[in-house]
Amino acid sequence: MSTIWIILQFAFFFGLLVFFHELGHFLASIWQGIEVEEFGFGLPPRLLKLFTWKGTDVTINAIPFGAFVRPKGETDRSEPGSILNKPAWKRVIVMLAGPAMNFLIGIIILLIMYMAIGSPIANQVLITEVSPNSPAQSAGIQPGDVITRVNSKPLESLEDFQKHIKTLAGAEITLTIERNGSEQLLHVTPRKDPPAGQGALGVAITNPLEPMSLSNALSAAFETFGYQVAETIKLPIRLIRGAVAPADARVVGIKGIYDIFNQANTMDRTIAVTSSTPMPFFRMSLISIISIGFGIMNLLPIPPTDGGQILLLFPELLFRKPIPQTIVNKVNSVGYFLMLGLMLYITLQDFINPIIKP
Repeated sequence: MSTIWIILQFAFFFGLLVFFHELGHFLASIWQGIEVEEFGFGLPPRLLKLFTWKGTDVTINAIPFGAFVRPKGETDRSEPGSILNKPAWKRVIVMLAGPAMNFLIGIIILLIMYMAIGSPIANQVLITEVSPNSPAQSAGIQPGDVITRVNSKPLESLEDFQKHIKTLAGAEITLTIERNGSEQLLHVTPRKDPPAGQGALGVAITNPLEPMSLSNALSAAFETFGYQVAETIKLPIRLIRGAVAPADARVVGIKGIYDIFNQANTMDRTIAVTSSTPMPFFRMSLISIISIGFGIMNLLPIPPTDGGQILLLFPELLFRKPIPQTIVNKVNSVGYFLMLGLMLYITLQDFINPIIKP
């Protein structure tokens, strides 16, 4: 796969996460009665206006990356329908909606992955490999065959199948198999003294997989989501205690994330993942991690993140006394410059000390 194609994939998926983040802000604004002047696909400058919906100009912009929302009255409380004209708790909902959308996207990707990976069918045996010159090969057993019965007796588990084969070694047995949707009977005699490294039949086995139920997949997705959030929150403490080496908890920028995405792409092409449905699991897993991480990052109480904006609303929430907008603007401006400097430093480190491939 060409480098250009990988870059396009990365830009599309990363931009999509930014788009959904802004979509969360947009939908919450409409829900809370805040007028939105513009919802832009990509970043300015504007190329063209597509249409107007509920007073919002939907636009296409020159930089094809992500999206943005421009609510009415970001600096003027006197404008009816403006974001500053609404109660602080409504603005908190709008701020929380962006990270919440990233969490939702991450969970949905995990849900799709778990449903695709599937769950094992305990009472069936899948043949994954047949050794040359083995009883299984002589009997016509093939990789991909699914064994459901031994001598007409239904199986209970892999261990049950192995017990039957060991007990009946030296005697001819009848295996009921499913192949390409049809059922067949095959006769085979397991060896009493198989060669080293082989079993009595000369096969490698596992359980076949079936798509996981929605409820089980949803439970697994939320468990994984909770684990990632908990590990992210505990990471600074573990760093301080020396439980994690700083090199292992390194922060990466866009370039570093691209390097990891490139590695995930290579792994999708070279590492087979046993699943009920083929999918690019390594890339999907990474996109889920990035989406959830993006949501967590935006909740940090540091202006100009969403969490920082919520922090600046605390005086208004608790005492009904808002911080003067001039001070808020100055704090956000300082925050923007500090964050920009940090991102430049992190990106520079990505080039100087790139992510090492495992």
